[in-house]
Amino acid sequence: TARLYGHTAAQIQPRWIEPLAGHLLKRTYADPHWERKRASVVATERATLYGVPVVAARNVPYGPIDPMLSRELFIRHALLEGDWTASHRFLQDNRNLLEEVEELEHRVRRRDIVATEAELYDFYDARIPQSVVSGAHFDRWWKDARRREPELLRFTRALVGDAGVDESAFPQVWRQGDLELALSYRFEPGAADDGITVQVPLHALERLRAAGFDWLVPGLREELVIALIRSLPKELRRPLVPIPQTAAQVVAGLRPRRGALVVAVAREIERVRSVHVEPHQFDLDRLPPYLRVRFAVRDARGEVLAAGEDLDALREQLRPRLRAQLAAATAPLERSGLRDWTIGELPRSIALPGSGDSVRAYPALVDAGESVAVRAFETPGAQAAAMHAGTRTLLRLTVPSPLRTVQRKLAGSAALTLAGAPHGGAAAVLDDALNAAFDEVIASGGGPAWDADGFAALRAHVAERLPASAAAIVATAVQVLDAAAELRARLDALSADPPLQPARLDVAGQLGSLVHPGFISATGTDRLPDVVRYLRAASRRLERLPDAVAADRDRMNAIRELEGEYHARGGRAAAPEVHWMLQELRVAQFAQGLGTRGAATAKQIRRALANVGRSG
Repeated sequence: TARLYGHTAAQIQPRWIEPLAGHLLKRTYADPHWERKRASVVATERATLYGVPVVAARNVPYGPIDPMLSRELFIRHALLEGDWTASHRFLQDNRNLLEEVEELEHRVRRRDIVATEAELYDFYDARIPQSVVSGAHFDRWWKDARRREPELLRFTRALVGDAGVDESAFPQVWRQGDLELALSYRFEPGAADDGITVQVPLHALERLRAAGFDWLVPGLREELVIALIRSLPKELRRPLVPIPQTAAQVVAGLRPRRGALVVAVAREIERVRSVHVEPHQFDLDRLPPYLRVRFAVRDARGEVLAAGEDLDALREQLRPRLRAQLAAATAPLERSGLRDWTIGELPRSIALPGSGDSVRAYPALVDAGESVAVRAFETPGAQAAAMHAGTRTLLRLTVPSPLRTVQRKLAGSAALTLAGAPHGGAAAVLDDALNAAFDEVIASGGGPAWDADGFAALRAHVAERLPASAAAIVATAVQVLDAAAELRARLDALSADPPLQPARLDVAGQLGSLVHPGFISATGTDRLPDVVRYLRAASRRLERLPDAVAADRDRMNAIRELEGEYHARGGRAAAPEVHWMLQELRVAQFAQGLGTRGAATAKQIRRALANVGRSG
């Protein structure tokens, strides 16, 4: 009709078409995909009636339409990728096992251990019925199936990946003394953290020592030795071919973490291939980054504060932060200008607020020259050193000095020796001797005091015993200076003979390590008399040197090798007893008639250095 009212006489709504004429509609489906919220596969449906769109784009369940594809997508997305909010225990267990084996791949630096996605898919495909096409279907089936076979869908280690790797060769924890530090591994060449990273809590940074980390972990040690050998100069590398075979022989003879790695490797190369290598000839800069340990320092919340290969540099970088924290926590305790004990009780340690008692400050007296201060330190070791020096200074300010009396009683020859003493003359020697006397009587009085009553008792003890101690120490120091003067004269007499110069320089270095500014208090009263014997032994060595150059050189080289390992382990700061063992070894090698005190063999020294490695 052309009448306008006819347009509304028989109006049809599009929504009526689908329920009334559904059998006439032509339906098509596109973009089937997994939807986490529905826990099923859905697709976009389009419906037309004689070409006229009735449904343009509607998401509908795809399971009834294509159950095979829906089941496949369910297994891949929900079970393999974990894109499903479900609480089934086997899913978490399987994820944990996969992560464990993936982490093993990083540790052993391989990409062929973890099972492929196809293998894991086949595992689920063989066990899950064909009718399971969604999360709801799975839940209904699994409710009964898990009662019959609770392990049906749990991955096994054999399935996920088991390449027969000795996991103990790639430990997850590094132990150093009482510290246990987590190790993380990453196999990603070119990445900043490729290789091994030691996770260091901030509170452990000051106590951690670099010793031992050069050995890496057992699983990478042979690869490390191969890289070290390949870093040698060509003339040394050539007789070590085939290098992998040489490296295997070297590794078999190593005793891990006993001394510096390069020293041990050089020694083993000479043993198995008769090639002499000096430790400094290894070019450590040529090692791949993953064969050098990296450190990551973390705060109490686990956030990385700094990372790198140089432990000392990290300490310097973070020390201002730690000191700022310490200063804020210990500000009420700090004092300056003290000339007597007026501070009540000094606490041994203070926990930093918010650290969970894991970071502590260690207050101590500090030597400020003409007075004493109270400051806080990061470690008990730094506290102990400062407290000792601060206590000595405070006692020197409050106890009369006996030096004038000691000087008046000196014989004429002793006074002349002191007057001609190097490194500051008589005044410096006497002041050093007085410090040593204070050290001795403080130790005999029980060590530094931590409160007013303790300090008063210690001061009385020191005042009573200081004069006799100072007199005895000055007398021994005179003997040391006389022996040193005799040795210098022998050194001067050998200055023009070239074949004797290596030994001469070696003895001059020994003399410098024994007699130097502050040597009396640095040596201590227990060892000071031994210094006289060490110097006399060196004099006898020089006396016999012209007739025994070759034998002297062999003995000197053996001692220098030990000294190199000793310095690599941290020297006197890390192993003070080894310093004296080396001096006794020199006596045993060059002047046996003078006798030795305690251990005096290379084997005993190596054992002592090995203990330093284990404790560090």
